[in-house]
Amino acid sequence: MTYRTSIRAMSSDAPLLLGTLDLLVLKAVSLQPLHGLGVSRRIEQITKGAYTVGPGSLFPALHRLEQRGWLTSSEAASDTNRRAKYYRLTAAGRRQLAEQAKSWSRVVDVMRTALESGGS
Repeated sequence: MTYRTSIRAMSSDAPLLLGTLDLLVLKAVSLQPLHGLGVSRRIEQITKGAYTVGPGSLFPALHRLEQRGWLTSSEAASDTNRRAKYYRLTAAGRRQLAEQAKSWSRVVDVMRTALESGGS
């Protein structure tokens, strides 16, 4: 199942699966606080250009993750000296990132095993 939002896969070979956006956002802000555009750029960077996330998907996701207590935000000046909202992981967000990463790793392992099985 794929998202029908403003997330674009650069190739049809890499569909964005349901639930992936939250994990990508959490991962993007795991190293340092980022503003919205920075989160979008980081996702594009960590997926090696496979995904670009538009504001129509990104900002609702940031808001949702903040409401869940996985992100917190504060306003500060950006590199261009404009006011921007910067997001960072909370302790609960770090736990959620670890749990989701572990869960996705299990899914990947199961799918790899299934696809590499002897049956056709």
